[in-house]
Formats: sequence, C-alpha cells, structure tokens
Amino acid sequence: MAKNAAHDAESSYYDQELRLLQIELVKLQKSLITNGDQILVVLEGRDTAGKDGTIKAVTEHLSPRETRVVALGKPSDVELDQWYFQRHIAQLPKRGEFVLFNRSWYNRAGVEMVMKFCSKKQYATFLSTVNSLESIFIQSGITVLKYYLDISKKEQKLRLESRENDPLKQWKISPIDQQAQKKWNAYSTYRNAMLLKTSTAEAPWTIVRANNKKQAHLNLIRDLLSRIHYAGKDKKIAVPDQGIAFRWKGQISALEK
Repeated sequence: MAKNAAHDAESSYYDQELRLLQIELVKLQKSLITNGDQILVVLEGRDTAGKDGTIKAVTEHLSPRETRVVALGKPSDVELDQWYFQRHIAQLPKRGEFVLFNRSWYNRAGVEMVMKFCSKKQYATFLSTVNSLESIFIQSGITVLKYYLDISKKEQKLRLESRENDPLKQWKISPIDQQAQKKWNAYSTYRNAMLLKTSTAEAPWTIVRANNKKQAHLNLIRDLLSRIHYAGKDKKIAVPDQGIAFRWKGQISALEK
C-alpha cells in the first residue's frame, strides 16, 4: 500500500509539474513565432535512454505547424555519396520554427563508429569540422541546444528486456539495440570522445541522467526554458536540478551515476 501511495504521489507531482512546464513551452513558442526565431534541439543518448518519451513531453502541446521532429533513417545510396551533413542541413529550422533532432549528425561520433558504418578517416573529418559548422548555424541566428541522455548499464538491460517482452514495444527493437549491452564499453569510449571534442562555449552539451524517465523529462525542459529568453517567463520553474541535468565540463566521472 505504501509503495502504491508513493507511486501515486510521484505521478501526481509529475503531471502537475509537467503541465506548468508545458505552459512555459507554449509561451516560448508564441515568442518564437512572433520574433521569427529558430530553435534547434539535438537529442542524443544511449539506446533506450528515453529520447522518444522526452520529445513527446516537450512537443505534446506545441503547434504542429511550427514544430518538427526529425528522425532520419539509414542514408540512401545517393545520400551516402553526398557531403555528410547535407541531409541534416536540409532539416534545419526555418524562421519561427522549433525543430528537435531525435539523433542527428552525431550518429557518426557514436553508432557509426561502434558498428563500423564509417571509416576512421570519415570519423576524424567529422570531429574536425562539426564545431565550425555549428558555429555557422549559431551565427546565422539558430539557437542550438544539445542534450545527451545517459543511463546505467543495468537500467538499459531492464529496458531492453521490457521491449522484448512487451508486444506494444516490438517496433522499438532493432539489431543495433541488441548490440547495445555487448558494445557498452565501446559506446562509452566514443561518447566520451564526442563530448570532450564537441562541447564548445557556443554549443555545449548538457547531460541528462535518465534512469528516472519522469525526472529526465522535467529537468531537460527546465534546462531548455532556462536558456532561452521569452516574454512572461516564470523564472522560478525554469531551474533544473543540477544533479540530473548539468552542463558538460569534462567531468567523465559524473556520467552514469
């Protein structure tokens, strides 16, 4: 009984807090549309870290005409022969638009290297050019926010098992997901290199501890709101828990706690 009561209390708090944060997101979007601003949110993270659920929490009450979620699939043969960033650039936000990338060009710094989908030369070229490219985005007026959702190996194992056993989650299972536990250390190595090389003053990475999905949703939204100016902001609510969502400053030991 006590466990159920605690769960109900947590759910009630989450629902109330999420509603307040989503009201702030609507305010932000109204300002975004009025001023013709452009917001780009990049969401990266471990397999099963909760990117889909986080995106749903952010976009649930936003205008579908000015909000886009970009989740690019495997590149076509034509795209493989193009400049690597070309298909991503075509998806950048227009004036007054809020765009969220569910995985992005940073696939090259993680999945592609771990699974050997790209060469070491392609990887090195990516790392040597991505910061300059993002700087161009920012100087062109795009607000770039980068989030990395991190979970523990134990939590990932539980979530993968849940997907396998739940008939409603079968679509989430992929051959890459099935390698996530076996290649855990490789993913950690490339994640650390990515964060160290691509977290800049202009476009820093924010780490979100996502073992608790609801806390991850709330604190990512709080962080996002805290970093964008908009009319009528309730500054008291736009304060993330620094133990859950924090700016990356090279602190590898802070990951996966």
